[in-house]
Amino acid sequence: MSSFPMTVQVEPRFLPDQSSPEDGVFTFAYAVTITNNGDRAAQVIARHWFIQDAAGHTQEVAGLGVIGQQPLLAPGETFHYTSGCRLQASTGTMRGSFFIVTERAERFDVPIPMFVLEADAGGGIPSSRVLH
Repeated sequence: MSSFPMTVQVEPRFLPDQSSPEDGVFTFAYAVTITNNGDRAAQVIARHWFIQDAAGHTQEVAGLGVIGQQPLLAPGETFHYTSGCRLQASTGTMRGSFFIVTERAERFDVPIPMFVLEADAGGGIPSSRVLH
């Protein structure tokens, strides 16, 4: 299978109450929505993230499942979860992929487009900037 119709949307949000800019700690939450637009069930097996801040610090995070789960999505089903990360600068980017397996044992990666993490003075208003 060359492509599988899964979509991923991410909404990042700065968490000022969990940040300490004077100490170089900027905390972000990101809400992820995974939708199975295909015609067969598919399971999220693993995730792989690349996180980079404006100061040049890079983190690579990989592991099984998302938030301790490996959700099985029926055709048309959506899974939502929220997670977070900390940066050493007020801005950064994240990108990554989910490793998916269908009920017929077809395997593929679903890319997560790069998005911006940006601290703001407005108290955590989500940034909707996605880089393509």
